[in-house]
Amino acid sequence: MADTAGPVPKDREGGSGMATRGHAGPLRVVIQAIAIFVAVAHIYLNVLATPSELHLAAFHFAAFGLLCALVYPAWHARTEAGRRVVLALDIALGLIAVGCFFYLVLGEISFYARSSEFLPIDWVMTAAAAILAVEFTRRTTGWTIPIIILVFFTYVTVWGRYVPGMLTFPGLSFETMLFRGFYTDDGMLGNVAQIGARDIVMFILFGAFLMRSGAGDFIIDFARAVAGRLAGGPGFVAVIGSALFGTISGSAVANVVSTGVVTIPLMKRAGYSARFAGAVESTASTGGQIMPPVMGAGAFVMASYLQVDYLSIAAISILPAMLYFLSVGFYVRIEAKKHGLTLTDENPPALTKVLREGAISFFVPIGVLVGMLVSGYSPAYAAGFGIVAVIVASWASPRRIGPLGILEALATGSKNMILTAVLLVAIGIVINAVTTTGLGNTFSLMINQWAGSNLLIALLLIAVASLVLGMGLPVTAAYIVLATLSAPALADLILRQDLVAAIASGEIADSVKAVLMLVAPDQMAAIGQPMDSAAAGALLDRVPIEMKRMVIDQTVAPQAIAAAMMAAHMIIFWLSQDSNVTPPVCLAAFAAAAIAKGPPMATGFTAWRLAKGLYIVPLLFAYTPFIGNSIWIDLELSIYCAFALYAFAVAWEGYGEAPVNWPVRIVLIGCFLALLWPADRSLHLAAMAVMLPIVAWNIRRSLRTPQAA
Repeated sequence: MADTAGPVPKDREGGSGMATRGHAGPLRVVIQAIAIFVAVAHIYLNVLATPSELHLAAFHFAAFGLLCALVYPAWHARTEAGRRVVLALDIALGLIAVGCFFYLVLGEISFYARSSEFLPIDWVMTAAAAILAVEFTRRTTGWTIPIIILVFFTYVTVWGRYVPGMLTFPGLSFETMLFRGFYTDDGMLGNVAQIGARDIVMFILFGAFLMRSGAGDFIIDFARAVAGRLAGGPGFVAVIGSALFGTISGSAVANVVSTGVVTIPLMKRAGYSARFAGAVESTASTGGQIMPPVMGAGAFVMASYLQVDYLSIAAISILPAMLYFLSVGFYVRIEAKKHGLTLTDENPPALTKVLREGAISFFVPIGVLVGMLVSGYSPAYAAGFGIVAVIVASWASPRRIGPLGILEALATGSKNMILTAVLLVAIGIVINAVTTTGLGNTFSLMINQWAGSNLLIALLLIAVASLVLGMGLPVTAAYIVLATLSAPALADLILRQDLVAAIASGEIADSVKAVLMLVAPDQMAAIGQPMDSAAAGALLDRVPIEMKRMVIDQTVAPQAIAAAMMAAHMIIFWLSQDSNVTPPVCLAAFAAAAIAKGPPMATGFTAWRLAKGLYIVPLLFAYTPFIGNSIWIDLELSIYCAFALYAFAVAWEGYGEAPVNWPVRIVLIGCFLALLWPADRSLHLAAMAVMLPIVAWNIRRSLRTPQAA
């Protein structure tokens, strides 16, 4: 969402990017009217009508392109005459974006009737669409994404042929790239833009209506009522409040500025430093992108990539998201005990009063949304009925949504969607370049070579790449680019253990035996016979990547292949969140620092310290059968992971309920590794048997030792 408060850095996931145009008088009325029309049109097209996906995406681009042109000026003129010139230019560009929609709708049939032959009008309109998508993205996110788009586009059309080695590409004409960029499923109006036009916009509107019904106030009051009286309770208020707010907002920065204006002052009054208070809020708010049912825009893209329904992604994400928030809570508790922060929220509201005034207006719409998703309705359809449920349920609360409130929520939702809408259209140019050139396969081959078939090294490489991309790209864009390039390679490495086990057993298909004999004729006699795992692994490493896909398909069950691909995407999705809290570019931490009036970079490093769950929880996806198994196995693995997260936090901080010395910290690190190690249950139970007495001893010690002043 796009709520703003205070001097907040630009929100690259749904809030303000570059400064917006000052609205007054007739222009403000026009923008509000257009925003309301855009929201109503999307609701109608997604809930009641059945337009083609391409036409829906084209309308989506035209509508939000026009809004972007009016809300975000090309530049900020200092004189009145200059502002009039800029406004005239912006109106013209917005109308050209609308013209691109009518060009597609009215001219698509004749374009294909002449066998896609480009006429001057085709050159003009397709080029205009690409230029406008890049320009609108520049206005909302800055220069980084336009530069990346330009690099990828010119790689295909100009300089790719001059690159030596495996990255060389002979090149395509501008006409071919414009055609593929405008008309195909991998282009600007392709799958990713269609997800934005169909699902994401509806969830953004649903969140806008929930906020208008007072959900933000209810979340904070509920968190204060539940945790405000605990020692160091305001820190837990931030965690609980951000977790609940994450159910309706997929934006970390929006979460910070919505809940942080309340939780950060509470934490500071309780004794937390400005640096730590900002870090807790930004770390907890980052969890909004991984917290169902809304999650971040990348979750919808992931569902499209994997060809699964969004509910499957949300269902798998519940336990990991809870583990992430639990890990943040551990650090809050440790900090409170370390510094003796016994102060609590001075005047938390009564829980019964909070529930009486806001529970219906918050939980009923969420329940309707989740219930419809479980019943098999599409996300867009469920969100549409969720909006109706918000309006109806609001009449059971003090903040009833009447006609003016409906119009206000519609306009707010449209404005909140501008950045994501133009971003997902523009990033289609990059996706088009990657799929056209085969860069994804090349990058996968490079990861395999650099990692040397080592999954842990591959995870480290992807984490570094995610952090670097996150310095310049929004979280969703970073996930899309990285998943397109590296998800197949990561999935193959996750499946490596199953492949090695099958080859070692000798129970492989004849076609696989033929491939292995072809690449290793010196071991022909051993192939198809039982062998040790090391020999099987060495044999597998000799299979070229071009042939490995066939080996996987013929050896591993389809369910295991699907689970590995989902695990790879979940890992990348989680790692792509780290740019919110990892210096040097950590927008959520900077936003929280601005509210806390603390040092931005120090807040960022503290947030990185607290956000270890972003790096630890994905190990569940990589090394355990968490995805694709029963809920009971997932619960068991989650319990082990929860203990591992606590062991790591205590070892990292050197403090639990009381100080912990170095020998004990080393033992706890061993327990942490054992609890996450992909072994049988006995190792995990042994680690817990070692850890629990340490925790009990630490608690007993804290009861005997006075708290620090």
